[in-house]
Amino acid sequence: MRVLLVEDDRALSEALCGYLHAKAFVVDAVATLALAKTALMTTQYAAVLLDLHLPDGEGLALLPQIRAIADRPIVIVLTAKDQVSDRILGLDAGADDYLVKPYDPAELLARLRAVERRRNAAATPVLVIGDLQIDLSQELVRRAGVPIPLTPKEWALLRVMATRPERNHTRERLQDALYSFDDSTDSNTLEVFISRLRRKLGREHIETMRGLGYRLALHKPEAGR
Repeated sequence: MRVLLVEDDRALSEALCGYLHAKAFVVDAVATLALAKTALMTTQYAAVLLDLHLPDGEGLALLPQIRAIADRPIVIVLTAKDQVSDRILGLDAGADDYLVKPYDPAELLARLRAVERRRNAAATPVLVIGDLQIDLSQELVRRAGVPIPLTPKEWALLRVMATRPERNHTRERLQDALYSFDDSTDSNTLEVFISRLRRKLGREHIETMRGLGYRLALHKPEAGR
């Protein structure tokens, strides 16, 4: 899961980034409203962790931009404001959850996963493709009834493709799920992970769309793919 952390407290931002990295999340951290707006325009995120008081404005000003995104990311507001009226304001503005500082990072992670499970369960509880069963809410994949263990990055790729199985996913979109702004990657890294997924899931289940990217093969692939 690629996450945008919008937090101007440097110590808190670094601590939370370290925790999320250890849990196999990809994190882009920014400290201002302006940088957050730019990040949202250029990168697809699964979640936004949003502080309310930023040096150049209020974090809630981001919510109209986030609501306009086709694949809208989860939004969890992180703030020192603990009044019920403040929580209501954030939730009514479009946030999915609200966590008051100081908070335990483990609780933040639990809330993030809970929102994701609710969304996935409401959309497609289990995607069945041939002998594959992909359960997004439980993060579980079975092939012919046998559970298939995936690494975090393999699951990150599969999650993107399974969430929108009818769509062609560009290299850029898939790479966004794997690496943050600060990570360095080799040009063929994506192909390496796609190859590993094909070995585990069956080559026939991931289709190469020449010049476009990749998608899950909902139907029998054409010859040569």
